[in-house]
Amino acid sequence: MKVCVVCGNRFDQAGWECPVCSSVPEQVDGYLAFAPDLTETSPGFEAGFFEELASLETKNFWFRSRNRLIIWTLKRYFSQANSLLEIGCGTGYVLSGIEQAFPELTTVGSEIFTRGLWFASQRLSRALLIQIDACQIPFEDEFDVIGAFDVLEHIHQDTVVISEMYRATKMGGGILLTVPQHPWLWSQADDHTHHIRRYRAQELKTKVEQAGFKVVRMTSFVSLLLPVMLLSRSQQREHNSKYDANSELRINGWMNATLESILGMERSLIQLGICLPVGGSLLLIAKKI
Repeated sequence: MKVCVVCGNRFDQAGWECPVCSSVPEQVDGYLAFAPDLTETSPGFEAGFFEELASLETKNFWFRSRNRLIIWTLKRYFSQANSLLEIGCGTGYVLSGIEQAFPELTTVGSEIFTRGLWFASQRLSRALLIQIDACQIPFEDEFDVIGAFDVLEHIHQDTVVISEMYRATKMGGGILLTVPQHPWLWSQADDHTHHIRRYRAQELKTKVEQAGFKVVRMTSFVSLLLPVMLLSRSQQREHNSKYDANSELRINGWMNATLESILGMERSLIQLGICLPVGGSLLLIAKKI
């Protein structure tokens, strides 16, 4: 069901003209825009990051490994899903992997920046792409799955976003979240990428449950690489005007392959049902029941 972001009316009909207030979402850069004032500037991210991310994601061990984990999780916990919304789809890298793995799945990618949607459109063949503010999702009881992959940490009102996800999820459906973990890993990398927080596991679990979801699985990942990550982050705690946040993403050759293999072994442990207690990132699966 659609929700008018102007008057709040719920309606289920073709098109986006609200039958109560007659408002229609604007078109910005060729995309339906439900929060047009935010299409170019937002405190949680910089639109200029998209171009470099688009060139690095397909080669970098972390993005590739996270995609495999997300796809496995969808198959394991949401095998009957017919529809999926991604909040903060960015360049469309995650959604492109989901499109390939689930050819029958109806997918919608949302992003606050239309610049990100342009990059996503170059990767995606089926997904509907829309511009929204995640604090006001224009749907109710609409999707079997909603995913937000390293997005919530950029948003001050994360509890509002999680509540909106609950409203937009069908009964029996659920959400899939990944976030950076452990405040003690905070470094200049978090400052540069406009993180508001790194989560504690119990903190995220509590926020998700308070929204109405039932958490069915939660595990850390990037666990086997935590000592390397801790060393790297400890070196970044002092401000450095020459700091290059993307240097960690430009890992080539045997090192990138080695790190990807290590995360592959870690994923095997997660697939066996092991919940890893610590790690650079956190995966959470919850259902609306």
